[in-house]
Amino acid sequence: GPQFEYEFSKYSGWPEIKESLMSGRIGTSITRLAETGWRTHAFLVKRNPNDDLVLRYKGAGGEVAEYTGNNAPVILRRFLNSSAVLLDGLLGTGARPPLRDEVAQVLKMAAQIVSEMEAAPFTVAVDCPSGLDCDTGEIAPETIPADLTVTMAAIKQGLLKLPAFAILGELQVVDIGLPADLKSLREIQTEVADHDTVSALMPERSSDSHKGTFGTALIASGCLNYTGAALLAGTAAYRVGAGLVQMAVPEPLHHVLAGHLPEATWVLLPHESGFISEKAAEVFLQAMERATAILVGPGIGSSPATGRFIELTLPAIKIPTVIDADALRHLSQVRDWHKKTFAPAVLTPHPGEMSALTGLSIDEIQENRQAVAGRYASAWGHVVVLKGAFTVVAAPDGRLTIIPVATPALARAGTGDVLAGLIVGLCAQGLNAYDAAVAGAYIHAQAGLIAAEDLGTTASVLASDVLDSVVDVISQLEQS
Repeated sequence: GPQFEYEFSKYSGWPEIKESLMSGRIGTSITRLAETGWRTHAFLVKRNPNDDLVLRYKGAGGEVAEYTGNNAPVILRRFLNSSAVLLDGLLGTGARPPLRDEVAQVLKMAAQIVSEMEAAPFTVAVDCPSGLDCDTGEIAPETIPADLTVTMAAIKQGLLKLPAFAILGELQVVDIGLPADLKSLREIQTEVADHDTVSALMPERSSDSHKGTFGTALIASGCLNYTGAALLAGTAAYRVGAGLVQMAVPEPLHHVLAGHLPEATWVLLPHESGFISEKAAEVFLQAMERATAILVGPGIGSSPATGRFIELTLPAIKIPTVIDADALRHLSQVRDWHKKTFAPAVLTPHPGEMSALTGLSIDEIQENRQAVAGRYASAWGHVVVLKGAFTVVAAPDGRLTIIPVATPALARAGTGDVLAGLIVGLCAQGLNAYDAAVAGAYIHAQAGLIAAEDLGTTASVLASDVLDSVVDVISQLEQS
C-alpha cells in the first residue's frame, strides 16, 4: 500500500527489494534483502538447512533458525519483534486444513506474538496465506491474515471465495516467466477484472466530440411504488458518459422526477394505476428510433399489465439491450424469451431473479455461481451478470470475468439500478455487451468500496452514495 511504499522507499536499494518481494519467491526474496544490507531472519519448518538456497542465504548474512518445538516461542518472538516485514511462505497452494501439528503450532505462535506487538510487521503472503485452501477458500484457524498477497502467474480460484478473500489484504499477481504458449494458460477463459483491463475498455473522449458521439440510452423504468429506481439508473447512465438519456416512465412519475434529472428527455408512457401498461409498447418503440442502447426493468414492478408490455416490446427491439430487475421476472413468463430477445442482451439478475429464470433454487445457484452463470449464458446466447459477492459476468462464448469485490456496502436497495444504468450507458457509447457488463460491474463495485471508505462504514452506504462515487472511479480509470 502507499504507506508501506513510503516508509520503505527510505531504505537503500528499495527498488531491488520491492522487485524481490513481488517475485513471489520467498527464499530468493529474503536472500536478496540480506544481500542488500537488511537484517533478516528465516524460520525453517521441515526444511533441509543445508540446501543451496539456505546456504546462500546464510552466506549473505541472514540468520536461520530451525523449528524444534521448545525453541519456537523465544526465537519467533525475537525475530518478529525486530522485523518490519513478515514474509509468510510456510505453505503453498497445495495446503488443505486441518494443518499438521508442527505447522499449526508455528502459525499459531506467530499470530499470537504479532497480536501482542505494539507495531505489527507488514505481512506479505507468498502465493496465499499459509493454511488457506486455494480451491475452496477454506482457511485454517491458525492462518495469519496478510496485508499483501502476492500470487504467482494467476489468481487461484479459492482466493476469490469467502472466508479466504477477507484475509488476503491487497492482492497482486506476478509473472513468473511461464511460456506464453503454455496450453493450460491458453485454455483459461476465466479472468479477474482489474484497473488496467477496465481502463482499456473505457470509451475514448476526443476533444471534437458532441453528444451524439456518446450515444443515446433509452430507459424504461419506474412505477408509483419505485420512483427512485428510474432516477438512479438514468443518472448512472449519464455519469458513465452517455451523451443523451431518454427516460421512459409512467406518466404520473414525470412531475416527480423531472426536476431531479433536468439533463434527461422524457417519454411519458401510458399506465394502469401508475404501472407501465401494454399500451405503452407503441409509444416506447417509437422512442427507440433515436436510441443506441436500451435498458428495461429498474423499478417497473410486478403488474401483469407491465408484463404484457415486456412481452410485446422485447421482440421488436433491434439494438443493444440491458434487462434488469422485475423485467427479468416478467421475462421468465415469456415462452422462448431468449430467442425473441436481441442477442446478445445483458441480463443482470441477483440470485432470486436467476432462480426465476432458471428454475434452480437460490442455494443451487450460490453453491456454484461461475458454473451456473456460464451454463446459462451459453444456453441463452446472452451475457449474464450474476450479482452478489464476487459478481460473475459470463459470455455466450464461454468467457467469464469475476469482479474481485465482496462488500456489504452494495447490499442495499437501489444499487442494482445504478449497475444497470452504468451498463446501458456504456452500451450506448458503443461497447459490446460483454465489455460493457464487465466495465459496468467493476466500476459499480469499486464505487461501493469508495463510498464505504468515505463514510467510514458499510452500514450507512446508500445507493446514491455509490452513484456519487462513480465519478471517482472513472477519474481513476482515466488517469491510468
